[in-house]
Amino acid sequence: MSDSSGKALLRVSNATARGLFLERHGLCDDPSRKIGKGDLQALIERLGFVQVDSINTVARAHDLILFSRRQGYRPKQLKALLEKERSLFEHWTHDASVIPTQFYPYWELRFDRYRERLIKRWREWRRDGFEEKIDDVLAHIAQNGPAMSREMGGDEKKNSGGWWDWHPSKTALEYLWRTGQLAVCRRDGFQKVYDLCERVIAEEHRSDRYSVEETVDWACSSALDRLGFATSGEIAAFWEGITPAEAKMWCAERLGSELIEIEIETAQGGRPHRVFARADIETHLEAVADAPSRLRVLSPFDPAIRDRKRAERLFGFNYRIEVFVPEPKRRYGYYVFPLLEGDRLIGRIDMKCRRDTGVLDVTALWPEPKVKLGRGRLARLEAELDRIRRFTGCERVDYADGWIRDPLP
Repeated sequence: MSDSSGKALLRVSNATARGLFLERHGLCDDPSRKIGKGDLQALIERLGFVQVDSINTVARAHDLILFSRRQGYRPKQLKALLEKERSLFEHWTHDASVIPTQFYPYWELRFDRYRERLIKRWREWRRDGFEEKIDDVLAHIAQNGPAMSREMGGDEKKNSGGWWDWHPSKTALEYLWRTGQLAVCRRDGFQKVYDLCERVIAEEHRSDRYSVEETVDWACSSALDRLGFATSGEIAAFWEGITPAEAKMWCAERLGSELIEIEIETAQGGRPHRVFARADIETHLEAVADAPSRLRVLSPFDPAIRDRKRAERLFGFNYRIEVFVPEPKRRYGYYVFPLLEGDRLIGRIDMKCRRDTGVLDVTALWPEPKVKLGRGRLARLEAELDRIRRFTGCERVDYADGWIRDPLP
């Protein structure tokens, strides 16, 4: 395949592409290295963000994402950066995420766009009345300090149908957070606690302002650096603060100078995938180190597999989280964890921490086709599960009868 000038495109082998992708996601580093406060901050800046999720079958998503990269990590370290240092803040990327506070000024464009979209969308999606609550909610927090949604709304909550049916004051809180007037100052039992933005985000970050063009340039450039190579759609989807059209234009304007097109061989073979990369991509490819041979459990929300189509192209790994799939229709389980060994995704495991009994309960392991579970690999898995046991505070690991399953077609 060639570019518009007729020049043959650089073709990158699947193994080399996997190595670069894992390196950009912090998975080629030695996971046994110690991690201090500064190291954790640097790791999150390198990743760009860490997704936050409430499901806690083994550990919360953000904690397992960080633990898989530095197995000396402990949740209190992240809490300190969020709630004391304020070097991280919580907001939206493709989902709720922990983000370096130095990136906060680039969220102003998102705040502006949310103001335009959410009022109209939530009028149709949420129950009536939240717009009338916006000023009251903001004034209440200004006068009384941080608040959670359960502390707001009074009689409104009696008519709520559940977590999906926000009462008007809860919707107002979320609107004020999404549009940058409130910030999450901490979590209490994983419930967001909101405060005025100026009490949470340092003035130096709130005072900086960037144009739409500057924000698009930062978003595209920083996304591509963290992905290593990508289509314009993948670049737009990384932060989800800009549009696909803006990312497409950004790539087109820089093609031939800052950017080149290359071909990535896929795990399944067949036609290579055409993507954008930095013009000096070959230098970076030559410098990539091998991924550690240690076997590691990944969160279902790990950034390395967040884009399911990309994970399948690079690793030949078809993954779907089945939390919202009715139990009789699940192929694997409610919340099944991918297994990374070196630069390969070799299977998935179903397990749960039984905190009342102190047991890490392993229900099932499905290797990928052609993956052999010899003694050495099983020993590496057991070592990883023991590390997770210690991380979660469990006393032992229990294995269900017949926990090693055959690969599913």
